[in-house]
Amino acid sequence: MAFTVEEFHDLIRLLGQHPEWREELRRLVLAEDLLQLPGLIRELGEQTRLLAEAQRRTEERLDALAEAQQQTEQQLRQLAEAVDGRFRELRAELEDVVSSLGDLKGRELERLYRERAPAYFGRILRGLKVLSLQEIDELLEPALADGTITWDERNDLLLADLVARGRLRRTGQEAYLVVEVSWGVGQDDVERAYRRAAILEKVTGSSLSAVAGKVILVEAAALAHKLGVLQVTDGLMKGLEPVN
Repeated sequence: MAFTVEEFHDLIRLLGQHPEWREELRRLVLAEDLLQLPGLIRELGEQTRLLAEAQRRTEERLDALAEAQQQTEQQLRQLAEAVDGRFRELRAELEDVVSSLGDLKGRELERLYRERAPAYFGRILRGLKVLSLQEIDELLEPALADGTITWDERNDLLLADLVARGRLRRTGQEAYLVVEVSWGVGQDDVERAYRRAAILEKVTGSSLSAVAGKVILVEAAALAHKLGVLQVTDGLMKGLEPVN
């Protein structure tokens, strides 16, 4: 049976008179899912609110973590800088200790060669005598006065580690020996010994040069051989004696 317009208006009038019928009509007209839609929307709104709150708390925690990470990174940088600085200090201190130890070892070795010079260089010179600084100065004074050597040459020779006098075993001729002593003999030691012996030779007419130490570097040994500088390691002489 068809539902007329008049009946529709009657229905509206009845619903106005009986509001309690509206929910029943709505339930009959709308599907069950549509009836649940308001509740779902309210539930969704609540879940959205809860999610937003959770997100806010998460963002706060992330911000806190980010700040903590920045602080940690800053602390690590400061720690790294402090450690690097301390390592540099320790390295400098260690280098100073090594340098000081090297100086002590060098001075001790120099003392040993001065005390035992006849044993170490006796195969070259007999009657060998190590000259004191005063004796060297007195030896050089006349040559300085007459211009044979300069002040710089005098001062250079006075810095030699060891200067000795004796007679060559081959010829019996008086000769002098200039020795540079170092724990590890380098090219500089060879050059100093050769240069200072050449200065002394201007004064005495006959002078030998030598280097002595615990070890002689390869380059230094080659230069010593080229210049005719005697080499002594641990008291043992190497190379041929120069002909005088």
